[in-house]
Amino acid sequence: MTDPTPSDVALELERLRGVVEVGFARVDGALALLVQRNDQTDRLLADHEQRLDDLERGRWPLPSLAALVAVAALLVSVWQTVAH
Repeated sequence: MTDPTPSDVALELERLRGVVEVGFARVDGALALLVQRNDQTDRLLADHEQRLDDLERGRWPLPSLAALVAVAALLVSVWQTVAH
């Protein structure tokens, strides 16, 4: 086997450089896609959090609802007692 000439080494280094550049371009594209999907997920999560906050703000707490039903039942029973 003969020793490689400087031009052979330069040619192989240039090929290696091309392979590395293509690999980096692929990785860069994949990372850009992941960043885009992450941004979309962040926006979707923020939207869901806002919608959940709106729902929580609009619901009646169970203890308050129970007290309201009890007062209504008391009023109905007093009304029935007075009416008879």
